[in-house]
Amino acid sequence: GQAIGTLGLALGYGKKAALKEEMQVGVNAYALYANFNNVQTVSIKKADGEHEFACVQSQKTLMGRGDIIKETTLTIFNAKYNEPEIWNPVPKVSLDHKEIEATKVDLWESFDRSVGHHFNLSIDLNACTGCGACVIACHAENNVPVVGKSEIRRSRDMHWLRIDRYYSSEDTFEGDNKKKKEFDGLFGEKGSLGGFGEMEKPADNPQVVFQPVMCQHCNHAPCETVCPVAATSHSRQGQNHMAYNRCVGTRYCANNCPYKVRRFNWFLYNNNDEFDFHMNNDLGRMVINPDVNVRSRGVMEKCSMCIQKTQSTILTAKREGREVATDEFSTACSSACAPGAIKFGDINNKADKITELVADKRAYHLLESVGTKPNVVYQVKVRNI
Repeated sequence: GQAIGTLGLALGYGKKAALKEEMQVGVNAYALYANFNNVQTVSIKKADGEHEFACVQSQKTLMGRGDIIKETTLTIFNAKYNEPEIWNPVPKVSLDHKEIEATKVDLWESFDRSVGHHFNLSIDLNACTGCGACVIACHAENNVPVVGKSEIRRSRDMHWLRIDRYYSSEDTFEGDNKKKKEFDGLFGEKGSLGGFGEMEKPADNPQVVFQPVMCQHCNHAPCETVCPVAATSHSRQGQNHMAYNRCVGTRYCANNCPYKVRRFNWFLYNNNDEFDFHMNNDLGRMVINPDVNVRSRGVMEKCSMCIQKTQSTILTAKREGREVATDEFSTACSSACAPGAIKFGDINNKADKITELVADKRAYHLLESVGTKPNVVYQVKVRNI
Protein backbone atom coordinates (compact mmCIF):
# COMPACT_ATOMS: atom_id res chain seq x y z
CA GLY A 1 0.00 0.00 0.00
CA GLN A 2 3.00 2.34 -0.29
CA ALA A 3 3.99 4.12 -3.47
CA ILE A 4 7.04 2.78 -5.29
CA GLY A 5 10.13 4.90 -4.70
CA THR A 6 9.05 6.13 -1.26
CA LEU A 7 10.45 5.31 2.16
CA GLY A 8 8.45 5.08 5.36
CA LEU A 9 9.82 5.71 8.83
CA ALA A 10 8.04 5.11 12.14
CA LEU A 11 8.29 7.85 14.75
CA GLY A 12 8.41 7.17 18.47
CA TYR A 13 11.44 4.87 18.73
CA GLY A 14 14.96 5.56 19.98
CA LYS A 15 14.05 6.78 23.45
CA LYS A 16 16.97 6.52 25.89
CA ALA A 17 15.77 8.22 29.08
CA ALA A 18 14.10 6.20 31.85
CA LEU A 19 14.34 2.94 29.90
CA LYS A 20 16.34 -0.19 30.58
CA GLU A 21 18.95 -1.00 27.97
CA GLU A 22 16.95 -3.96 26.65
CA MET A 23 13.97 -1.68 26.00
CA GLN A 24 15.94 0.96 24.09
CA VAL A 25 15.00 -0.13 20.59
CA GLY A 26 14.88 1.58 17.22
CA VAL A 27 16.20 4.93 16.09
CA ASN A 28 14.87 8.43 16.68
CA ALA A 29 13.51 9.53 13.29
CA TYR A 30 12.58 13.04 14.43
CA ALA A 31 16.02 14.23 13.33
CA LEU A 32 14.75 13.91 9.75
CA TYR A 33 11.81 16.15 10.62
CA ALA A 34 13.97 19.20 11.28
CA ASN A 35 12.02 22.37 12.05
CA PHE A 36 8.81 20.46 11.23
CA ASN A 37 9.42 21.01 7.53
CA ASN A 38 7.55 18.67 5.22
CA VAL A 39 10.38 18.75 2.67
CA GLN A 40 13.81 17.49 3.75
CA THR A 41 17.00 16.73 1.82
CA VAL A 42 18.42 13.31 2.62
CA SER A 43 20.45 10.56 0.99
CA ILE A 44 19.87 6.83 1.33
CA LYS A 45 22.29 3.96 0.89
CA LYS A 46 22.05 0.24 1.47
CA ALA A 47 23.70 -1.04 4.65
CA ASP A 48 25.64 -4.27 4.96
CA GLY A 49 24.32 -7.39 6.67
CA GLU A 50 20.90 -8.92 7.12
CA HIS A 51 18.05 -8.18 9.51
CA GLU A 52 15.49 -10.74 10.62
CA PHE A 53 12.15 -9.13 11.30
CA ALA A 54 10.17 -10.15 14.37
CA CYS A 55 6.64 -10.86 13.15
CA VAL A 56 3.70 -12.68 14.74
CA GLN A 57 1.82 -13.24 11.48
CA SER A 58 3.30 -15.13 8.55
CA GLN A 59 0.36 -14.89 6.14
CA LYS A 60 -0.42 -11.54 4.51
CA THR A 61 -3.21 -12.29 2.02
CA LEU A 62 -6.43 -14.25 2.35
CA MET A 63 -5.31 -17.21 0.20
CA GLY A 64 -8.62 -19.04 0.48
CA ARG A 65 -9.32 -18.01 4.07
CA GLY A 66 -12.93 -17.14 3.27
CA ASP A 67 -14.02 -18.81 6.51
CA ILE A 68 -11.91 -16.33 8.47
CA ILE A 69 -12.63 -12.96 6.84
CA LYS A 70 -16.06 -12.32 5.40
CA GLU A 71 -16.83 -9.09 3.60
CA THR A 72 -19.31 -7.62 1.17
CA THR A 73 -20.05 -4.29 -0.49
CA LEU A 74 -22.58 -1.73 0.67
CA THR A 75 -24.48 -2.15 -2.59
CA ILE A 76 -24.94 -5.89 -2.06
CA PHE A 77 -25.60 -5.44 1.65
CA ASN A 78 -28.43 -2.95 1.04
CA ALA A 79 -29.95 -4.86 -1.87
CA LYS A 80 -29.73 -8.32 -0.29
CA TYR A 81 -29.99 -7.51 3.42
CA ASN A 82 -32.75 -10.06 3.94
CA GLU A 83 -30.77 -12.71 2.08
CA PRO A 84 -27.66 -13.13 4.26
CA GLU A 85 -26.95 -16.49 2.65
CA ILE A 86 -25.63 -14.47 -0.33
CA TRP A 87 -23.18 -12.17 1.52
CA ASN A 88 -22.77 -14.12 4.79
CA PRO A 89 -23.09 -17.79 3.80
CA VAL A 90 -22.99 -20.48 6.48
CA PRO A 91 -20.41 -23.21 5.66
CA LYS A 92 -21.78 -26.62 4.75
CA VAL A 93 -20.58 -29.95 6.11
CA SER A 94 -21.47 -33.55 5.29
CA LEU A 95 -23.84 -35.44 7.56
CA ASP A 96 -25.01 -38.88 6.44
CA HIS A 97 -23.70 -38.00 2.97
CA LYS A 98 -25.91 -34.91 2.80
CA GLU A 99 -24.94 -31.26 2.89
CA ILE A 100 -26.08 -29.47 6.02
CA GLU A 101 -25.22 -26.13 7.62
CA ALA A 102 -22.28 -26.44 10.00
CA THR A 103 -24.14 -24.57 12.75
CA LYS A 104 -26.80 -27.31 12.86
CA VAL A 105 -24.33 -30.10 13.64
CA ASP A 106 -22.91 -30.73 17.12
CA LEU A 107 -19.79 -32.66 18.02
CA TRP A 108 -21.15 -33.26 21.54
CA GLU A 109 -24.38 -32.80 23.40
CA SER A 110 -24.81 -29.14 24.34
CA PHE A 111 -25.25 -28.14 27.96
CA ASP A 112 -27.90 -25.75 29.24
CA ARG A 113 -26.63 -22.19 28.71
CA SER A 114 -29.80 -20.43 29.83
CA VAL A 115 -29.05 -20.51 33.58
CA GLY A 116 -27.11 -17.62 35.10
CA HIS A 117 -24.74 -15.52 33.01
CA HIS A 118 -23.37 -16.52 29.63
CA PHE A 119 -20.74 -14.21 28.19
CA ASN A 120 -20.18 -13.41 24.53
CA LEU A 121 -17.83 -11.05 22.73
CA SER A 122 -18.58 -9.31 19.42
CA ILE A 123 -15.97 -7.81 17.09
CA ASP A 124 -17.06 -5.48 14.30
CA LEU A 125 -14.61 -5.70 11.40
CA ASN A 126 -16.07 -2.45 10.04
CA ALA A 127 -15.03 -0.48 13.10
CA CYS A 128 -11.61 -2.02 13.85
CA THR A 129 -8.73 0.22 12.75
CA GLY A 130 -5.93 -2.04 13.97
CA CYS A 131 -4.67 0.55 16.46
CA GLY A 132 -3.56 -2.09 18.99
CA ALA A 133 -5.07 -0.42 22.07
CA CYS A 134 -6.83 -3.68 22.94
CA VAL A 135 -3.53 -5.58 22.85
CA ILE A 136 -1.86 -3.10 25.22
CA ALA A 137 -4.88 -3.14 27.57
CA CYS A 138 -4.83 -6.95 27.63
CA HIS A 139 -1.12 -6.98 28.51
CA ALA A 140 -1.63 -4.50 31.35
CA GLU A 141 -4.78 -6.10 32.78
CA ASN A 142 -3.62 -9.71 32.67
CA ASN A 143 0.10 -9.41 33.49
CA VAL A 144 1.09 -10.71 30.06
CA PRO A 145 4.88 -10.48 29.71
CA VAL A 146 6.57 -8.44 27.00
CA VAL A 147 8.97 -11.03 25.59
CA GLY A 148 10.93 -8.98 23.07
CA LYS A 149 12.09 -9.51 19.51
CA SER A 150 14.41 -12.45 20.10
CA GLU A 151 11.58 -14.56 21.53
CA ILE A 152 9.15 -13.45 18.80
CA ARG A 153 11.68 -14.57 16.18
CA ARG A 154 11.49 -18.02 17.80
CA SER A 155 7.67 -17.93 17.46
CA ARG A 156 7.32 -17.59 21.22
CA ASP A 157 4.94 -14.65 21.28
CA MET A 158 2.87 -14.24 24.44
CA HIS A 159 0.05 -11.96 23.26
CA TRP A 160 -3.30 -13.20 24.54
CA LEU A 161 -4.88 -11.03 21.88
CA ARG A 162 -3.35 -10.50 18.46
CA ILE A 163 -4.44 -8.37 15.50
CA ASP A 164 -4.18 -10.15 12.17
CA ARG A 165 -3.90 -7.95 9.08
CA TYR A 166 -4.80 -9.13 5.60
CA TYR A 167 -4.01 -7.42 2.30
CA SER A 168 -5.87 -8.13 -0.92
CA SER A 169 -4.07 -9.33 -4.01
CA GLU A 170 -6.33 -7.18 -6.17
CA ASP A 171 -8.05 -3.83 -5.76
CA THR A 172 -10.79 -5.62 -3.85
CA PHE A 173 -11.00 -8.84 -1.83
CA GLU A 174 -13.46 -10.28 -4.33
CA GLY A 175 -12.06 -13.55 -5.64
CA ASP A 176 -9.26 -13.76 -3.08
CA ASN A 177 -10.85 -16.91 -1.68
CA LYS A 178 -10.62 -18.61 -5.06
CA LYS A 179 -7.68 -20.61 -6.26
CA LYS A 180 -5.32 -18.57 -8.41
CA LYS A 181 -4.16 -21.46 -10.56
CA GLU A 182 -5.33 -24.95 -11.28
CA PHE A 183 -2.70 -27.17 -9.73
CA ASP A 184 -2.16 -30.90 -9.99
CA GLY A 185 0.38 -32.82 -7.94
CA LEU A 186 3.73 -31.28 -7.12
CA PHE A 187 4.66 -29.84 -10.49
CA GLY A 188 1.77 -30.02 -12.94
CA GLU A 189 -0.70 -27.23 -13.57
CA LYS A 190 -4.30 -27.14 -14.75
CA GLY A 191 -5.13 -30.47 -13.19
CA SER A 192 -8.24 -31.65 -11.41
CA LEU A 193 -7.00 -31.53 -7.81
CA GLY A 194 -7.04 -27.75 -7.52
CA GLY A 195 -5.13 -25.66 -4.98
CA PHE A 196 -2.84 -22.66 -5.00
CA GLY A 197 -0.15 -22.93 -7.63
CA GLU A 198 1.78 -19.99 -6.22
CA MET A 199 1.68 -17.61 -3.29
CA GLU A 200 -0.46 -14.52 -3.59
CA LYS A 201 1.22 -11.15 -3.69
CA PRO A 202 -0.58 -8.08 -2.32
CA ALA A 203 -1.52 -5.44 -4.84
CA ASP A 204 0.37 -2.13 -4.93
CA ASN A 205 -2.74 -0.42 -3.62
CA PRO A 206 -4.55 -3.21 -1.74
CA GLN A 207 -7.64 -3.29 0.39
CA VAL A 208 -6.80 -4.11 4.00
CA VAL A 209 -8.72 -5.61 6.88
CA PHE A 210 -7.79 -5.92 10.56
CA GLN A 211 -9.03 -8.78 12.70
CA PRO A 212 -8.48 -9.07 16.46
CA VAL A 213 -8.18 -12.74 17.43
CA MET A 214 -8.22 -14.06 20.98
CA CYS A 215 -9.37 -17.32 22.59
CA GLN A 216 -12.80 -17.98 21.11
CA HIS A 217 -14.04 -19.65 24.34
CA CYS A 218 -15.64 -22.47 22.36
CA ASN A 219 -18.66 -24.21 23.83
CA HIS A 220 -17.33 -27.36 22.17
CA ALA A 221 -13.66 -26.66 22.76
CA PRO A 222 -11.16 -29.07 21.18
CA CYS A 223 -8.50 -28.01 23.70
CA GLU A 224 -10.50 -29.23 26.71
CA THR A 225 -10.86 -32.83 25.52
CA VAL A 226 -7.13 -33.46 25.05
CA CYS A 227 -5.76 -32.08 28.33
CA PRO A 228 -4.54 -35.11 30.34
CA VAL A 229 -4.78 -33.29 33.68
CA ALA A 230 -8.01 -31.30 33.13
CA ALA A 231 -6.14 -28.02 33.43
CA THR A 232 -8.51 -26.39 30.95
CA SER A 233 -12.26 -26.67 31.34
CA HIS A 234 -15.49 -24.90 30.44
CA SER A 235 -17.55 -22.85 32.85
CA ARG A 236 -21.31 -22.42 33.00
CA GLN A 237 -20.72 -18.77 32.12
CA GLY A 238 -19.23 -19.63 28.72
CA GLN A 239 -15.59 -18.99 29.53
CA ASN A 240 -12.82 -21.47 28.83
CA HIS A 241 -10.80 -21.62 32.06
CA MET A 242 -7.14 -22.36 32.75
CA ALA A 243 -6.01 -23.81 36.10
CA TYR A 244 -2.34 -22.89 35.92
CA ASN A 245 -1.30 -24.93 38.96
CA ARG A 246 -2.67 -28.06 37.26
CA CYS A 247 -1.01 -27.48 33.88
CA VAL A 248 2.01 -29.69 33.19
CA GLY A 249 2.84 -28.12 29.83
CA THR A 250 2.09 -30.96 27.42
CA ARG A 251 0.91 -28.36 24.87
CA TYR A 252 -1.70 -30.77 23.53
CA CYS A 253 -4.25 -27.98 23.82
CA ALA A 254 -2.18 -25.68 21.61
CA ASN A 255 -1.87 -28.40 18.98
CA ASN A 256 -5.63 -29.00 19.06
CA CYS A 257 -6.67 -25.32 18.92
CA PRO A 258 -7.79 -24.38 15.39
CA TYR A 259 -7.40 -20.67 16.20
CA LYS A 260 -3.78 -20.84 17.48
CA VAL A 261 -4.46 -18.55 20.42
CA ARG A 262 -2.83 -20.51 23.23
CA ARG A 263 0.63 -19.51 24.42
CA PHE A 264 3.26 -21.68 26.07
CA ASN A 265 5.37 -19.99 28.71
CA TRP A 266 8.87 -20.89 27.56
CA PHE A 267 10.66 -18.68 30.02
CA LEU A 268 10.36 -17.40 33.58
CA TYR A 269 9.72 -13.76 32.72
CA ASN A 270 9.37 -12.40 36.27
CA ASN A 271 12.13 -12.20 38.88
CA ASN A 272 14.70 -13.26 36.30
CA ASP A 273 17.74 -11.08 35.65
CA GLU A 274 18.43 -12.93 32.39
CA PHE A 275 15.17 -11.55 31.03
CA ASP A 276 15.32 -8.03 32.37
CA PHE A 277 12.46 -6.25 30.60
CA HIS A 278 10.00 -5.70 33.44
CA MET A 279 8.55 -7.51 36.49
CA ASN A 280 12.11 -7.78 37.81
CA ASN A 281 12.40 -5.01 40.37
CA ASP A 282 10.18 -3.31 42.92
CA LEU A 283 9.26 -0.50 40.54
CA GLY A 284 8.49 -2.83 37.66
CA ARG A 285 6.30 -5.06 39.81
CA MET A 286 4.14 -2.09 40.76
CA VAL A 287 2.38 -2.37 37.37
CA ILE A 288 1.28 -5.95 38.02
CA ASN A 289 -2.46 -6.43 38.49
CA PRO A 290 -2.99 -8.08 41.91
CA ASP A 291 -6.26 -9.65 40.71
CA VAL A 292 -4.44 -11.84 38.16
CA ASN A 293 -1.75 -14.36 39.06
CA VAL A 294 1.68 -14.12 37.42
CA ARG A 295 2.34 -17.33 35.51
CA SER A 296 5.54 -19.31 35.77
CA ARG A 297 7.60 -21.21 33.24
CA GLY A 298 6.17 -24.33 31.62
CA VAL A 299 2.43 -23.62 31.58
CA MET A 300 -0.05 -22.77 28.85
CA GLU A 301 -1.83 -19.44 29.09
CA LYS A 302 -4.45 -17.62 27.05
CA CYS A 303 -7.27 -15.08 27.09
CA SER A 304 -9.54 -15.60 30.10
CA MET A 305 -12.24 -13.20 28.86
CA CYS A 306 -11.15 -11.13 31.87
CA ILE A 307 -12.79 -13.44 34.40
CA GLN A 308 -11.45 -11.29 37.23
CA LYS A 309 -13.46 -8.33 35.90
CA THR A 310 -16.66 -10.29 35.34
CA GLN A 311 -16.51 -11.82 38.82
CA SER A 312 -15.78 -8.40 40.33
CA THR A 313 -18.89 -7.01 38.61
CA ILE A 314 -21.03 -9.90 39.90
CA LEU A 315 -19.73 -9.60 43.46
CA THR A 316 -20.08 -5.81 43.51
CA ALA A 317 -23.73 -6.10 42.49
CA LYS A 318 -24.27 -8.81 45.10
CA ARG A 319 -22.68 -6.71 47.82
CA GLU A 320 -24.85 -3.75 46.89
CA GLY A 321 -27.96 -5.95 46.89
CA ARG A 322 -28.91 -5.41 43.24
CA GLU A 323 -28.87 -7.14 39.88
CA VAL A 324 -26.04 -6.52 37.43
CA ALA A 325 -26.95 -3.49 35.33
CA THR A 326 -27.40 -3.60 31.56
CA ASP A 327 -24.03 -3.55 29.74
CA GLU A 328 -22.18 -3.39 33.07
CA PHE A 329 -19.88 -6.29 32.19
CA SER A 330 -16.66 -5.39 30.40
CA THR A 331 -13.25 -6.74 29.45
CA ALA A 332 -9.95 -4.91 29.14
CA CYS A 333 -10.11 -4.98 25.33
CA SER A 334 -13.73 -3.79 25.11
CA SER A 335 -13.03 -0.94 27.54
CA ALA A 336 -9.95 0.20 25.60
CA CYS A 337 -11.47 0.02 22.10
CA ALA A 338 -11.97 3.65 21.07
CA PRO A 339 -13.95 2.93 17.85
CA GLY A 340 -16.24 0.57 19.78
CA ALA A 341 -15.40 -2.44 17.61
CA ILE A 342 -15.29 -4.82 20.60
CA LYS A 343 -18.47 -5.33 22.63
CA PHE A 344 -18.82 -7.66 25.61
CA GLY A 345 -21.84 -8.74 27.57
CA ASP A 346 -24.22 -11.37 28.90
CA ILE A 347 -26.44 -12.92 26.21
CA ASN A 348 -28.82 -14.16 28.92
CA ASN A 349 -29.62 -10.53 29.69
CA LYS A 350 -31.80 -9.66 26.70
CA ALA A 351 -31.26 -5.93 27.30
CA ASP A 352 -27.48 -6.18 26.80
CA LYS A 353 -26.17 -4.86 23.49
CA ILE A 354 -24.34 -8.14 22.89
CA THR A 355 -27.66 -10.00 22.50
CA GLU A 356 -28.58 -7.84 19.52
CA LEU A 357 -25.12 -8.21 17.97
CA VAL A 358 -25.06 -12.00 18.24
CA ALA A 359 -28.46 -12.21 16.54
CA ASP A 360 -27.51 -9.72 13.79
CA LYS A 361 -27.46 -10.93 10.18
CA ARG A 362 -23.82 -9.78 9.92
CA ALA A 363 -22.68 -12.08 12.73
CA TYR A 364 -20.53 -15.12 11.97
CA HIS A 365 -18.05 -17.31 13.81
CA LEU A 366 -14.42 -17.91 12.98
CA LEU A 367 -13.91 -21.24 11.17
CA GLU A 368 -17.56 -22.07 11.61
CA SER A 369 -17.21 -25.35 9.72
CA VAL A 370 -15.01 -26.79 12.50
CA GLY A 371 -18.03 -26.96 14.80
CA THR A 372 -16.45 -25.48 17.93
CA LYS A 373 -19.43 -23.20 18.72
CA PRO A 374 -17.37 -20.15 19.82
CA ASN A 375 -18.59 -17.47 22.21
CA VAL A 376 -16.82 -14.82 20.13
CA VAL A 377 -18.69 -13.54 17.06
CA TYR A 378 -17.46 -11.34 14.23
CA GLN A 379 -19.50 -8.90 12.14
CA VAL A 380 -19.08 -9.11 8.35
CA LYS A 381 -17.04 -6.23 6.95
CA VAL A 382 -19.07 -4.03 4.59
CA ARG A 383 -17.04 -2.05 2.06
CA ASN A 384 -18.39 1.40 1.25
CA ILE A 385 -18.56 0.79 -2.51
